[in-house]
Amino acid sequence: MANSLIPVEEQNLTPEQVEALDKRRHKGQLCLIIGGQLFIFATLLSLWAGQDLTYSPNFIHPMAGLMALCGIGSIVSIITGINLRRGNPEFF
Repeated sequence: MANSLIPVEEQNLTPEQVEALDKRRHKGQLCLIIGGQLFIFATLLSLWAGQDLTYSPNFIHPMAGLMALCGIGSIVSIITGINLRRGNPEFF
């Protein structure tokens, strides 16, 4: 009897396809972890970015740019991780 917890499209996979699926899900988990770390780093950078935006002359704001880069990287990495991680994992 088939495992009802596994989606229908994954019930008849070959061992090679299962291995590729697990690798994809592990890459998704890695992207989620990297995205979370970038989010924490962007949050910490927001402390310095506030000072940078207040006290830096003209349009030179390196910390604000770095915070924006980390924030965008976090969002992209989390969305990529969610897409790669879709489906049920091998073990719960």
